[in-house]
Amino acid sequence: MPNEKEKDADHGKTLADWKFPEFIKHKRKFGWYVIVFILIGALMIFAILTSNPLFAILIFLFVIIYFFRTRREPATLEVIINEDGVSIGEKTFYIWKQIKSFWIIYEPPEVKNLYLDFKSGLRPSISISLENQNPLRIRKILSEYLPEDIEKENESFSDGLQRMLKL
Repeated sequence: MPNEKEKDADHGKTLADWKFPEFIKHKRKFGWYVIVFILIGALMIFAILTSNPLFAILIFLFVIIYFFRTRREPATLEVIINEDGVSIGEKTFYIWKQIKSFWIIYEPPEVKNLYLDFKSGLRPSISISLENQNPLRIRKILSEYLPEDIEKENESFSDGLQRMLKL
């Protein structure tokens, strides 16, 4: 049950709060690593055969960044929905005026996400795991402040791809 905190001096009364991991740390089998190794090798060979060193450098950088990302444990972020907006983690706060709409994709056990779409075209939509939150309760709270985008019925392409490929 979320805390019904008293009036927060900065952002008003807390309406809902929960914690979720920054990313899912997947357990991968040996076959996954073999397929990824073959795919990266094929892309590197393609880059060499097409005389495209920039593509080869980008692949190499992607592999290095991904390697270091998977070596660390995901941080636990706290989401707080309050009267003035949505807070994610300790440093990020979005006021309601910045957010264009929201939608919830709830297909347990794999997909339980809240998406926020922003008015700024430069800021991409963000995905927040609902964990064990009641999606109807979160929808009711957010509906008081934001329109729901009912046309979006599936998780984002990037979220689905990451989940399927265990990235």
